[in-house]
Amino acid sequence: MKYMSGIEKEPKNERAGIEREFKRGALELAVLHLLQSGEAYGYDIVTQIADRTDGALEVTNGTLYPVLYRLERAALVKVRWEMQEQGVPRKYYMLTPAGHRELTRLTGEWTTFAKAMARLLR
Repeated sequence: MKYMSGIEKEPKNERAGIEREFKRGALELAVLHLLQSGEAYGYDIVTQIADRTDGALEVTNGTLYPVLYRLERAALVKVRWEMQEQGVPRKYYMLTPAGHRELTRLTGEWTTFAKAMARLLR
């Protein structure tokens, strides 16, 4: 199936495999990467991941929040609460200096892995 842009959409089973691998290790990298440009709250992170990957990677709240909690416990992100005029308070996440260092490390590992896979798949 093709999108209107002419880009072919992956068959459902291939997409499931992409999502499974993404959730196994790359979600932390994705979250840290998105937070390097500034703070964000959970729904914003979910939306950015889907938007920036043209929907190829979709993360649910049930998948994202355990990662955010793990990053917070590891002191890679810090949080602040903001009261909304209506509704529940919103929890914003931002990188700590340790989070920036971890992002650099994970980016290097992912880049090395992606290059090796590209060579392998030639």
